[in-house]
Amino acid sequence: MAKSVEEFNKKRLRSSNITVVVSIALVLFLLGLMGLILINAQKYSDYLKEQLVVNAYFEENYDIKDSAKIAKQEAVAVELINKMEAVKRTKYITKKMATAEAKKSLGIDTEALYEEDIYPASVEVSLKAGYTDSIKTANVLKELKAIPGIKEVKNDTDSQKIYDNLNKILKWILGFCVLFLILAIVLINNSIRLKVFSKRFIIKTMQLVGAKRRFILTPFIKEALILGVLGAVIGLLALFGVWYYFTTAIKTPFVQDTNQYIWLVVSIFGVGLFITVLSTIIATWRFLKSNVDDLYYS
Repeated sequence: MAKSVEEFNKKRLRSSNITVVVSIALVLFLLGLMGLILINAQKYSDYLKEQLVVNAYFEENYDIKDSAKIAKQEAVAVELINKMEAVKRTKYITKKMATAEAKKSLGIDTEALYEEDIYPASVEVSLKAGYTDSIKTANVLKELKAIPGIKEVKNDTDSQKIYDNLNKILKWILGFCVLFLILAIVLINNSIRLKVFSKRFIIKTMQLVGAKRRFILTPFIKEALILGVLGAVIGLLALFGVWYYFTTAIKTPFVQDTNQYIWLVVSIFGVGLFITVLSTIIATWRFLKSNVDDLYYS
């Protein structure tokens, strides 16, 4: 009879541990998935933002004899633009290149309509992702206009609105990540509390026979660490398995930024262990402080 009771308790304990590990793994999987979405959304957003092009036009009306002087001034201006902190890359377009591009866009393949290069030389300036909001872009435009030789600066206002909206989308995604983090804390905490609740009589019995609180807490914390690690490992394996299948299906690199992925793994492990251990300590401490009578109504 005693043996059957012991086996029943072992099965119940094993089932409880499996339930906790699965709960932790599932929650961390969802949390990690939101992290991957945020990382890649940020990278894709940065890529799109860096497609914002600001056109800086040089003076077009000058005497032919000043061509060498103007060319030197334009080269200096391009060099100054490249040194600007907000600039990602530049493309210098000469008057001949501008005329060739105009012919190509208009579908004209003759010199008859272009007796001379009527379009001014210019620089296509691509900004870094952090400088594409309306205020910072306006400051960059002022800096460009202040460079000697630059006559006019233009940017696509419609594209500017799109890039501003991207920031709002990223904030929403970040908000969902915070929400998932809160849900992770609540769900893991509830799973741990149920597990500790099933051992409340053992905790109180150990305390009544003289065991110190630290002695009672230690095995629970060790078990929480093991369960947290197992849950995190299973959650990460499931996460990267799903991510590998997804990236293979759409033919994109599995890892785009090694450092961010490493931080994601470390964060998931950290969150899993921290919540599991903290919840175990809080739940166990609650029963250590309670009376025997309270155990029947907890």
